[in-house]
Amino acid sequence: MFSKILIANRGEIALRVLRACRRLGITAVVAYSEADRDSRAVQLADEAICVGPPDAKRSYLSAPAILSAAIVTACEAIHPGYGFLSEDETFADMVRAHGLTFIGPPPEVLERFASKAGTRQLLARHGLPTIPGSIGMLRDDAHAVEEAERIGYPVLIKPSAGGGGKGMRMVRSRRELAGALPICRSEARSAFGDDSLYLEKWLEENRHVEVQVVVDRYGNGVHVGERDCSVQRRHQKILEEAPTPALDRESRRLLAESALAAVVAAGYENVGTLEFLVDRTGAFYFIEINCRIQVEHPVTELLSGIDLVAEQIRIAAGEPLGYGQADVVLRGHAIELRINAEDAAHDFQPQAGMVETFLAPGGPGVRMDSHLYSGYEVPPFYDSLLGKLVVWGPDRESAVARARTALDELVVDGLTTNIAFHRAVLANQTFLGGEFTTNLLDRVGSAAFMAGAARA
Repeated sequence: MFSKILIANRGEIALRVLRACRRLGITAVVAYSEADRDSRAVQLADEAICVGPPDAKRSYLSAPAILSAAIVTACEAIHPGYGFLSEDETFADMVRAHGLTFIGPPPEVLERFASKAGTRQLLARHGLPTIPGSIGMLRDDAHAVEEAERIGYPVLIKPSAGGGGKGMRMVRSRRELAGALPICRSEARSAFGDDSLYLEKWLEENRHVEVQVVVDRYGNGVHVGERDCSVQRRHQKILEEAPTPALDRESRRLLAESALAAVVAAGYENVGTLEFLVDRTGAFYFIEINCRIQVEHPVTELLSGIDLVAEQIRIAAGEPLGYGQADVVLRGHAIELRINAEDAAHDFQPQAGMVETFLAPGGPGVRMDSHLYSGYEVPPFYDSLLGKLVVWGPDRESAVARARTALDELVVDGLTTNIAFHRAVLANQTFLGGEFTTNLLDRVGSAAFMAGAARA
């Protein structure tokens, strides 16, 4: 096991990794930008080191800065969290070349799964059904038009690198495609440093369901069930839950077992998430794999009792999994609400400023993963995520009730958040009935959605 790890991230995930290190008896060094000098993770770290200015490209995305920080603090490994350098195979290779360990899939595995289009083809060969899409990356606009007409509109433009909805657009015509391509390329280049795109057939009225897997370097793997991530806006997840209301027990078992079998056969290693679209009939189609810890991993942790961040660290250190599928027991129902600094009533405009008062909710089955504290200044340079409110109940109805109570207890004064939006979701009859799809919000718009919930 490692004795000292550099945490190369910020916000709630930096704090989450720090807690896993404490549990494992590992000294944790937090790398921070000048904007995060007063962050909670820096305050609680065993050591902290500044890696650059607020601009992420010169700090959290700077491989030389992160590597230098790990070397000068005598760390043995680097945990990248999610986002930033977490799925960058070049960075992982640099980490190895400097005698350190990248906590995640090794470089050759990241390279194997780097291309979303290539991964789709790879896992299709190992039995996963996939949505029709373009053959390879789009060479230019003419190639995009040719592929879109072959697939059939509507189609989804997707970036080969990254995630979080950036660089994605659904288009229904050749004219919309022509207008969206330069926007998607620009967004992808800005967010991921890679503007390569591909196309996927758009499924109307679909559910977004993902499977959590854990695989060691010796080929031993388990799945830890699935999560439903269908409450989204512009392809960005807002609320996640498990198990999914979209599938019965047997269908969920088939989905999870198929996902695990495919990634093990394809040579995956460490913690990962396979994402699927599920249609109205319950048929599922693989769309992509995330070779890192997910924002919504606490949902699975509450159901299983497995510390997924600790598993990342153990596996990266070369330890065998040590348990099998029969040892993974999922109980009850869990829901995660992403608490963001954004104005849901005005197109989710991001917010920044001083948190005057922060009070986390409590009680049985309630978990708040957040880096906030009263007096904390939310910087304008990064993602708007303030924390994750995660609740557990013996069934979905009790989990929803517990989530409502926890939202009423949660206090974030001083800036606008999406707490009111989450109250609207938990009052929405389509959501409560479990019949929602990924267009639950986009169909009417955020303001109308919240107004409708207020009238209910």
